[in-house]
Amino acid sequence: MDVPDKGTKQEDVIFRNVYVTAFIASKWWPNNKGHVLIVPNKHFENIYELPKEYAAEIHRAAQLTAYAMKDTYGCDGITTRQHNEPAGSQDVWHYHLHVYPRYKRDFFYFTKGYQTNPHKRLVYAKKLKSWIDSYLYNE
Repeated sequence: MDVPDKGTKQEDVIFRNVYVTAFIASKWWPNNKGHVLIVPNKHFENIYELPKEYAAEIHRAAQLTAYAMKDTYGCDGITTRQHNEPAGSQDVWHYHLHVYPRYKRDFFYFTKGYQTNPHKRLVYAKKLKSWIDSYLYNE
């Protein structure tokens, strides 16, 4: 399905700091809607180039996202995924980490992703951003 103007929007962003930005991905899986991409704010092609301070911030953002998903989506688990080099299925040449909500019998590895509309992503972005903002405010 071709979705016009499907690219990432400012409203998709759920967390940002000096090192990383986390946002609702524009590609969804049928039973795992609202997954998040976490990217460093500077360019690093893959894990081999990623400085440890960026790696730490990426995983801090992944942990915040995981807690937010568990609480707001009610998912049964979380999967993180990251690819390096062609043999590792890397097809975007900027390091990024996926955080997927997982559910019992969701058939995640047997389904294909599809492009979604920005207005559908907004519901998920608002939930996660609100949870993260509240958590960080009360830290």
